[in-house]
Amino acid sequence: MTFFEDLKWRGLVKDVSSPKVEELLNNGGVTFYIGTDPTGDSLHIGHFSSFLIASRLKKAGHNPILLIGGATGQIGDPKPTAERAMITKEAVQKNVDSLTRQVKKIFGFEIVNNYDWSKDVNFIDYLRDYGKYFPINYMLDKDIIRRRLDAGITYTEFSYMIMQALDFLWLYQNKNCIMQVAGQDQWGNITAGIDLIRKKTGKEAYGMTMPLITKKDGTKFGKTEGNAIWLDINKTSAYELYQFFINTEDDMVIDYLKKLTFLSREEIEELEKLHMEAPEKRIAHKKLAEEVITFLHGHEEYEHALKISESLFSEKVTELSSDDIISSLNGVPTIDILLDKNILDFVVEYGICSSKREAKEFVSAGAISFNNKKINDLDYVVSKNDTIDNKLIIIKKGKKNYYLGRVS
Repeated sequence: MTFFEDLKWRGLVKDVSSPKVEELLNNGGVTFYIGTDPTGDSLHIGHFSSFLIASRLKKAGHNPILLIGGATGQIGDPKPTAERAMITKEAVQKNVDSLTRQVKKIFGFEIVNNYDWSKDVNFIDYLRDYGKYFPINYMLDKDIIRRRLDAGITYTEFSYMIMQALDFLWLYQNKNCIMQVAGQDQWGNITAGIDLIRKKTGKEAYGMTMPLITKKDGTKFGKTEGNAIWLDINKTSAYELYQFFINTEDDMVIDYLKKLTFLSREEIEELEKLHMEAPEKRIAHKKLAEEVITFLHGHEEYEHALKISESLFSEKVTELSSDDIISSLNGVPTIDILLDKNILDFVVEYGICSSKREAKEFVSAGAISFNNKKINDLDYVVSKNDTIDNKLIIIKKGKKNYYLGRVS
């Protein structure tokens, strides 16, 4: 199987600008770029598949360049529904700095910032040297522009395509970059760059897009969808990343193994077989979590996440530090508690049970637990002995209701 065939098997090829792209990718030695605008201070899992394909190309002998859009990030790529909110120049620069550090650490690519060559282009030169190569009908025919016409689109957003085309031209002329790789939503911008290079130089450049990584219902993994899983370990811990992949929809896990790992076809097909035979064991899910976390944060962080996962909902939870527990139970209701109270008074006072009657029913049935240890004594007194690090109690009511009690 050729390199390009492997990309197609993994579902990583959506569009190519020319049949020659397959030959170029199979032969190696292509300088290409992939870009991102600094709309946040971290990449998220939606970026990961795209950036990982750049790592795949690098392993196959190609030369990746990562472009961070210090200029385009001040304008905003048109969204399908509405104009993006403008962010300040200071915020853009802060995000540029953060993304530069992150990408160097995780991927090790050469990094460029399009602000470096865009800042000196004055408005007259912009119109004369670039704008004249873009007929209005050509721009209106681009899918993202066409979808925005009824809702309205500003000249600023309309110009984004030209700015990205300028980037491709600059990299072509100064870095011998002949290909752009991106998610499928960038196809119109890629072809605009290819056309600009052809018109300005008489030579050919190339482009390839990949499908956006989505959930089963087609929803993107992106921060604008409100469900971002960040690549910055300080924003999404290794444990949260582990839980994300462990809870991946069964129908999607093999697809993610293909797109988000370097496992071979044979390894993935074996995992698929095991998954089909016993999906409840989550063998494929666990391998997916291991591969992604190890790539991003190292094997030690993966082992730490695994330990938390295995301990958090067992009596081994007392072996974890309070800091691990707090980060792991992010989003669980947190209550400030006082100790040395009767169990019934305790669960009612802190809203865990609605009344003494309900409290008696739950405690008698063994449906209240502290740190995964059942409390079924109606005369039980909550004390320091129930805490972890003298700071916390993980309180569980029934099968699914968790609370994090913090000792005041």
